[in-house]
Amino acid sequence: MKNIVIFGAPGSGKGTQSDLMIEHYGLGHISTGDVLREEIKKGTELGKTAQSYIDKGNLIPDDLMISILAGVYDSFGRGHKGVIFDGFPRTIPQAEALKKMLEERGDKVAAMIELDVPEDELMKRLILRGQQSGRADDNEETIKKRLVVYHSQTQPLIDWYKKEGLHHHINGLGALERIFADICNVIDNL
Repeated sequence: MKNIVIFGAPGSGKGTQSDLMIEHYGLGHISTGDVLREEIKKGTELGKTAQSYIDKGNLIPDDLMISILAGVYDSFGRGHKGVIFDGFPRTIPQAEALKKMLEERGDKVAAMIELDVPEDELMKRLILRGQQSGRADDNEETIKKRLVVYHSQTQPLIDWYKKEGLHHHINGLGALERIFADICNVIDNL
């Protein structure tokens, strides 16, 4: 089983690369963003709570996210090939909680793959995505807040995963095919 944490700033290509990994390796996928957007769309209590955090550019509380993730992870059943965690963890306490949640199931994270993209490129990608998709959180002011939150709260995860021996750096700028080939090289050698 190859559970993968795909990591990078908003707009770094996590969703795109996750889709390619799902197709190539048959992995499951948990995108916290997609899960939360679905709850918001349905108008659930969770969705309303999540929307209040997202509107301010803040992260969802850890205990709430772990309980959501555990439920989605368990829905894949015991025989799955692995799951891509996309958008989680974003803080060291979340990484510790994810490790604990997986250990309780006899599983673990096999690798953390970091997609590294320069900030000016992230801004361009996210503004374009907002124009194309109509996502309300892809506007310049909110993007800047999200990048500040990313750098201040999630950057320390790189060091945490390095200490765990699971960190793999991928240059996220350039041809999609080259980026994916670099990711495959990591996964194939796990």
